Amino acid sequence: MKRWLKLTLVGVVSLVVLSVAVVAGLVWRGEQLRNRTVQLPPLAPSPPFVDSAAARERGGYLYASRGCADCHGDNGAGRVFLDDGKGFRLAGSAIHSGPGSVVAGYRPEDWDRAIRHGVKPDGRPALVMPSEDYNRLTDEDLAALVAYVRALPPAGGGAAVFDLPLPVRALVGAGAIRDAAAKIDHSLPPQAPVPEGVTIEHGRYVAQSCKGCHGAELAGGRVPGGPPDWPPAARLTSGEGSAMPRYAQPDALIALFRSGKRADGSAVKVMPFESLAKMSDTDIRALHLYLKSL
Repeated sequence: MKRWLKLTLVGVVSLVVLSVAVVAGLVWRGEQLRNRTVQLPPLAPSPPFVDSAAARERGGYLYASRGCADCHGDNGAGRVFLDDGKGFRLAGSAIHSGPGSVVAGYRPEDWDRAIRHGVKPDGRPALVMPSEDYNRLTDEDLAALVAYVRALPPAGGGAAVFDLPLPVRALVGAGAIRDAAAKIDHSLPPQAPVPEGVTIEHGRYVAQSCKGCHGAELAGGRVPGGPPDWPPAARLTSGEGSAMPRYAQPDALIALFRSGKRADGSAVKVMPFESLAKMSDTDIRALHLYLKSL
């Protein structure tokens, strides 16, 4: 064998070995991050449990319209919400009041940390839980949401499913995909109450639930942790490439949320329309007003 061929072969083998070592190191690092203990700063007192018809009604609306049912199911028994058939499979946990629920024994502070901070009672991150969408929930809305979930009847189910293919596990280790607990500013005080109405302030409050996919600044881009065939999230701020010129009037945004289709009739591939369709006209109109103000 000629010397140049030997050198080439040695170089290729060395590169393969190095690549395997790098991927293995990233996967190991990803496991460390997934099982780390999250150190939270001192937090404001968590809202106590409430149990009233008004709270459960408000909580039911939030559960249906803010994406909770998309992952945990209408009955709180958990639901597979991503399965590409290639080893990428995610399912939400059971959170009802019966056996198999992962929230049995949760105290008010456990609900607060899990929902608004993405941290489990044992201190580990609540993987996939989009707490960046819920971190600015007011105490009143958090208490209402918890009241509704605690009233859900037993429905079976169990723990969350979190099966990641090797490339995604490596991306987690590289820091390209971060859980919510790593994104949230945990030092912020709870959101002050916002009067419901078609106002920019209320629209800003509603828009918090868009940040998990559209980014902290709502500028769009790749959906963190999404499969490679998912299109990027739309830009909701003004400027080149913004999706908002398609929705000059609030009725156009309402039509999108209700139908899952753009004005030209084309379907939007990745949007949680099961929950968005349940959002009230007031919330959508306020959201539209806020997005147009950016």
